[in-house]
Amino acid sequence: MKRELICPRCGEKLLAYRNPFPTVDLIIRCRDQLGEEGIVLVQRKNPPLGWALPGGFVDYGETLEQAAVREALEETGLEVKELRQFHAYSDPSRDPRQHNISVVFLAQALGNPKPGDDAAACKLFPLDSLPEQLAFDHSDILADYLHYLCTGSLP
Repeated sequence: MKRELICPRCGEKLLAYRNPFPTVDLIIRCRDQLGEEGIVLVQRKNPPLGWALPGGFVDYGETLEQAAVREALEETGLEVKELRQFHAYSDPSRDPRQHNISVVFLAQALGNPKPGDDAAACKLFPLDSLPEQLAFDHSDILADYLHYLCTGSLP
């Protein structure tokens, strides 16, 4: 979205752009130290509250992949491996705070997830016991992922 603004000091016309924010989310398949397997979800400490996929904003100068690795470590304490892009989600209403475009990554990890900086909790959920309501559009993302596992076709 583009708007024209006028500088209050000199009267010059300025263009102001409001663009979507780039974000990453991760579907982390994890095996903990007891051999339990599942998807790692974080319980958000800040609004909008609820269980969510680990993820966050891409920092300036950072690649999407670097952001995904950093966010996984910050929010879950896990070092992810086998990182690969799954799909991009761009619905302007996917985040109630602002328009975000998220690139979702698939990743693998070993260990026990631990809540990080902005997570109240972090837990491993078996694929057949995922919470019904997730923050943002993460329920849709996981439904797409489960469909992909069953059919091999991407969203």
